[in-house]
Amino acid sequence: MENVIHQAKVDLAAALRLAARFGLNEGVCNHFSFAVPGMTDRYLLNPHGVHWSRMTPADMLLVDGEGRTLEGKSEAELTAFVIHGAVHKAHPRAHAVLHTHMPNATALCCLHDAELQPISQNSLRFWNDVAYDWDYNGLAEDAAEGDRIASCLGDKKVLFMGNHGVMVVGETIAEAFDDLYYLERACQLQVLALSTGRPLRMIGDNVAGRAKADIDRGHGGGYADAHFDALKELLDHEEPGWRT
Repeated sequence: MENVIHQAKVDLAAALRLAARFGLNEGVCNHFSFAVPGMTDRYLLNPHGVHWSRMTPADMLLVDGEGRTLEGKSEAELTAFVIHGAVHKAHPRAHAVLHTHMPNATALCCLHDAELQPISQNSLRFWNDVAYDWDYNGLAEDAAEGDRIASCLGDKKVLFMGNHGVMVVGETIAEAFDDLYYLERACQLQVLALSTGRPLRMIGDNVAGRAKADIDRGHGGGYADAHFDALKELLDHEEPGWRT
């Protein structure tokens, strides 16, 4: 079990560093979490106040189902556990929960009813797999708000949080990070396309459905792992010592 937890800490630290590298972070805000396999109500969570570009496995907090720190140097940030704890409890499939205010995705969340449109191959990764919560209620500081946000996710892997940001969930950290990366790229293309003032060129449902199925097969066939492993090798080369 110690090896499982350590590897999860390594992957979580990598995901945070890579998110900063790609400009998906915001200050020292937002959080990534992971439900520890084989353990009940045990979650890894990045600490508030450490810049994502400097995260290491040793920084990760291990918290229980009430948000109490079992291992680590600080307490879980309130809004982080309110949101992440509720999503983990409501959706056991959501082993990894990544929440960011990444710019292009959040820009769409700030437009009126601006759903992710099937206009690019990247966007088809998320065809019929995005939920929307347009009822922004301020900072998530109580359990009821966490439960409300969790209920909005439903059976989807992406949640657009109106006037706020986005959340991506996955069975593994690699899969969730792969989706987070491509979600921002898909949103970037949509924002750029909208900026021209020209009509969007939509992809039909039949083509979108086939492409989504093909992409999902590749995702399950190891593409996400290969992507994440390649990125960790990049960190090994350019930021030696990050695994400590």
